[in-house]
Amino acid sequence: MKLPRDIGGEDLIKLLAKFGYEVVRQTGSHVRLKSEVMGRTHFITIPFHRPLKLGTLNNILSDIAEYLKISKKELVEKLFG
Repeated sequence: MKLPRDIGGEDLIKLLAKFGYEVVRQTGSHVRLKSEVMGRTHFITIPFHRPLKLGTLNNILSDIAEYLKISKKELVEKLFG
């Protein structure tokens, strides 16, 4: 499972819309997203940078995969595959 090296915050926000995430607010260069698809509210903050640092992207995807109760590998395949 290889993460994309060139994805930016704006691209990731558009991709996460597939999983019910919507923009709640933006403060400076960070965007706050919210999802309620799993029966509880989940918030995630995405930096509006290009490209996202690999560690930052990894942490964001791990958090989302945990919320969606799927593996990170499966999430990566659904988002970028």
